[in-house]
Amino acid sequence: MLIEKPYDRYATVEYARRWALTRNPRYYDFEEIGGDCTNFASQCIFAGSGVMNYTPVTGWYYISANERTASWTGVEYLYDFLIRNKGAGPFAREAPLSAAEPGDILQLGGSEGRFYHSPVIVKTEPEILVCAHTYDALDRKLSSYVYSHARLLHIEGVRVEEQSAQL
Repeated sequence: MLIEKPYDRYATVEYARRWALTRNPRYYDFEEIGGDCTNFASQCIFAGSGVMNYTPVTGWYYISANERTASWTGVEYLYDFLIRNKGAGPFAREAPLSAAEPGDILQLGGSEGRFYHSPVIVKTEPEILVCAHTYDALDRKLSSYVYSHARLLHIEGVRVEEQSAQL
């Protein structure tokens, strides 16, 4: 049985700031083969959730560069997982930027409507600051990015197996 637990926003932000300008050797760096931003965002979310979803194809997990779901590294796939997840792991809703909290994920897109970047929010006041990979950023102002569209993935919580929650 799955139960909900809070998402640890502090752990997410701490991880984002720790690894924003370098790479955690536990994870492959996808920068040279399409970008590392969503891989980094997933690492940050995992730091705050502690739970992966090992459902083949539609889940969200990373074992190695060759054993992972598309949602771990792909912008649209991460969106789909977080918004639609009814199983184990983190879950989110799309929300207005005014609802942003540290630990949430932004996705930036172009004028054609395609989203291409997944920075992690680390501060919201007095303005939104993010950490990101590919174009490495530590506490970068959202206002310094050039984009046409932004969507906020507000992480609402984490579902865990009842036995895992008691440990």
